[in-house]
Amino acid sequence: MDGIDVALIRTDGLGFVETSCAGEYPYDAAFKKRIEAGLADASHLESSIQRTPFLTDLEQELTHRHALAIQRFLATHDLKAENVDVIGFHGQTVLHRHQKGYTIQLGLGQLLADETGIPVVFDMRANDMVHGGQGAPLVPVFHQALAASLPPEFAGKKPVAFVNIGGISNISYVGKSGELIAFDTGPGNALIDQWVFAKAGIPFDQGGAIAAEGNVIQAITDHYLAQPFFEQKVPKSLDRNDFKPLDEGAASLEDGARTLAHVSAAAIVKSCDHLPEPPNLWIICGGGRKNPKIMNDLAKLVLAKNGAPVILAEEAGLDGDSMEAEAWAYLAVRSIRQLPLTFPQTTGCSRAVSGGILVFPQTENEAR
Repeated sequence: MDGIDVALIRTDGLGFVETSCAGEYPYDAAFKKRIEAGLADASHLESSIQRTPFLTDLEQELTHRHALAIQRFLATHDLKAENVDVIGFHGQTVLHRHQKGYTIQLGLGQLLADETGIPVVFDMRANDMVHGGQGAPLVPVFHQALAASLPPEFAGKKPVAFVNIGGISNISYVGKSGELIAFDTGPGNALIDQWVFAKAGIPFDQGGAIAAEGNVIQAITDHYLAQPFFEQKVPKSLDRNDFKPLDEGAASLEDGARTLAHVSAAAIVKSCDHLPEPPNLWIICGGGRKNPKIMNDLAKLVLAKNGAPVILAEEAGLDGDSMEAEAWAYLAVRSIRQLPLTFPQTTGCSRAVSGGILVFPQTENEAR
């Protein structure tokens, strides 16, 4: 909920991926609060197409902000709309209820196409859920493509794990012969963000500075790692609210931040229990990689398990901030080519399926 990531790539939707420029366009504090209110407003909805009046307005504004971000991005990099073949549009998740077969991402694909003048692929999770999948994660097939073209020093390290530490953490496991397994591993930054905001009114623990002043409370760690989610078979996915925030009286600000950083790392390593074998290389992306306490704990726990290196995406020649945006562009091309976006071993769908809706900019006459 921090803002909009935009990335430009060239790809065939298969093994060729050429990354380029990227940009981040933060939301102002007032709009973040509107999204938070949207999460609460959506919590009682019971289908992917339901909208309250508040969510209808929020969806319009959110889409408009995406259009402005794209226009700024194009201007910054001296690009024109006609230079871009397609936009992959994720939107904003406000509710994910895979157990009930629906997920809600705010974002109007047709409006985005009309405001940017560029074709848009959106709603890429729904078809997976129609086929029995959980609608997440969708990034793994992009990770599989990246694993095939790692720098020479990492090329022989399979199996390799790509871990994205966002609000929720997820893992993509690419085996020695390219086989793909993926699932959400547990809380990433969400619990930490909720904690420091509740205790100090701070939106997130920048650079892990608060956690650096604290100590791990083992009882809290044990409580979170004992949650039934960790024993569930894979593939599996989470909503950001599936793990309850830490009670405000449970710890000091610093000890709570430090403990929740440890929980994030320990949950990722615990995911190894569901893999055919421990990864020989861990590549970390997402905002959580900027928290040294998460990274240090992750490295120590993996070292104790099998001694594999844990590296930042940048060390593998990748951009850990823009990888998810790049993935959505890659998925849009796969969607246009009717290639699978999800697989039984990544979301639990009954068979490999494509997805997404392609829309084109309307002229004023067509809109009428």
